[in-house]
Amino acid sequence: MSSTPMVEKIEKAALPLFARNGFEGTSLTKIAQCVGIKKPSLYAHFDSKEDLFLGMLQKVNRDYRLFLKERVEKFRNMTTEQQLYYLLKDNSAYLKNEDLGLLFKRFMLFPSLKVNDTYNEQFIESEKALTEVLMEIVKEGKRKGDIRAKEDQVIDAYLCLLDGSLEQLFYYSEVEYEERLKNAWRIFWNGIKHG
Repeated sequence: MSSTPMVEKIEKAALPLFARNGFEGTSLTKIAQCVGIKKPSLYAHFDSKEDLFLGMLQKVNRDYRLFLKERVEKFRNMTTEQQLYYLLKDNSAYLKNEDLGLLFKRFMLFPSLKVNDTYNEQFIESEKALTEVLMEIVKEGKRKGDIRAKEDQVIDAYLCLLDGSLEQLFYYSEVEYEERLKNAWRIFWNGIKHG
């Protein structure tokens, strides 16, 4: 579906509602009210609530891929450790956005049965994009001798570290988060550096 100003307005209104109330708890009537239109007008842009949700997930996925592409370019001339560390920090900051982060957490921990397959497909696409970026950094790091651990083990550990750091971000102050991240990073980096 091509994006129009009205589609973008609808998705912008729907994101915080889906994030805070879940798929089942969000009504098309409420979305329409937030946009300032009547519910039947939504059907000119989306076939159903599921269609709206899928469109929104696809947009979030496209935005995330663009974010990754920008980060790869930004970090290209850094050391292997810096590339991985700043990608981790920037990923967490990206998902700290209240609506994006909340939507991510809600559907990861309590997926709606109605849209579970749709969400899983979008999540897998996002993780695949991140994994491709990580693999490029890790392979280059191994080539340089910065990383000795096996590539797949580095990727698995990194993704778990990312998930954990995101969780920490929601529950602790920024100071506590930074301290915990530095400690976890030190252990992670030493582990992959020495294999």
